[in-house]
Amino acid sequence: MKMLLDFLPIVIFFVVYKTTGDMIMATAVLIPATLAQVLYIYWRHKRVEKMQLVTLALVVVLGGATVLFGNSSFIQWKPTVVNWLFAVAFLLSPLFGGKPLVERMMEKAIQLPRAIWHRLNLAWVVFFLAMGGLNIYVFSHYSEDVWVDFKLFGMLGLTLLFVLIQGVYLSRHMVQAPQDDTSSSNSPRQKDDS
Repeated sequence: MKMLLDFLPIVIFFVVYKTTGDMIMATAVLIPATLAQVLYIYWRHKRVEKMQLVTLALVVVLGGATVLFGNSSFIQWKPTVVNWLFAVAFLLSPLFGGKPLVERMMEKAIQLPRAIWHRLNLAWVVFFLAMGGLNIYVFSHYSEDVWVDFKLFGMLGLTLLFVLIQGVYLSRHMVQAPQDDTSSSNSPRQKDDS
């Protein structure tokens, strides 16, 4: 549900652009859609993550400039700026609180050695930098239509692929929780012996 909510403004932007062929109109719809998303998150959870506020601010500023000046390049820079801000946040996170940001986000779900957390955090930094650079390449070398497709499907697909690769990497390094005595007394081998 959270992932759907995160992508809802992008999907709305995509649908409006594909039905009208007008980047300015799609951007004009994206701004209130993103604002509504953040307001809903605040209403539902009584808090909003900092990066959601940063994203909203960038949509309002760069989207507003796109609508005001009739120039789509402003909104095309937004994914790059967001990805590079994420890269900086992940890169600097160990300096504030001692833990990489990825560890803070995932430590309740899995346990990893400290070195693996740092490698994983660095992988996210590289990924975000690459995504920002790839966005610039796509909007600089291809049509608006191709860029809109890339923004929804390309970026989402590459993110899912990266998360899948991360999952494979994590499975090799996860620290196993010690088994308690009750689980060993119910092992299949002991049942066969009785």
